[in-house]
Amino acid sequence: MTVVIDAPVSVVFGFHEREDALALLSPAFPPVRLIGRTSGIEAGARVELRVGGMKWVARHTAYEKDRLFVDEQIEGPFAKWVHRHEFENVAGKTRLTDRVLYLLPGGPLINSLLSEFTNAGLRRMFRHRHGVTKRMCESE
Repeated sequence: MTVVIDAPVSVVFGFHEREDALALLSPAFPPVRLIGRTSGIEAGARVELRVGGMKWVARHTAYEKDRLFVDEQIEGPFAKWVHRHEFENVAGKTRLTDRVLYLLPGGPLINSLLSEFTNAGLRRMFRHRHGVTKRMCESE
């Protein structure tokens, strides 16, 4: 999903680097609770969450200041989860694109049956996150 934010890339990327960014970006449901983390979003950083009743551990695997960062699930509800956060300057504004590659546990049949449901949930989550990002970054 993509959104254009009326703020420079440095502001939008900087918002994502804030210690409280994950809490600000998390929708009310399912409840997300931070269990532990290493600081920052640089490659090698880890975050451990409780999402609803599930444990989710992710590691940041790529980081290019003001351009992108990537987090990958190392423990959690998905068989595979890779989330790229891409930032692009567009005439002084920022195009923020979230790309998620995921596989559900249970193999091809489960992925086929539940992909539309999962995609709908991801679209809702990113609409929320992009709305928060716009409000926070455009007000600076």
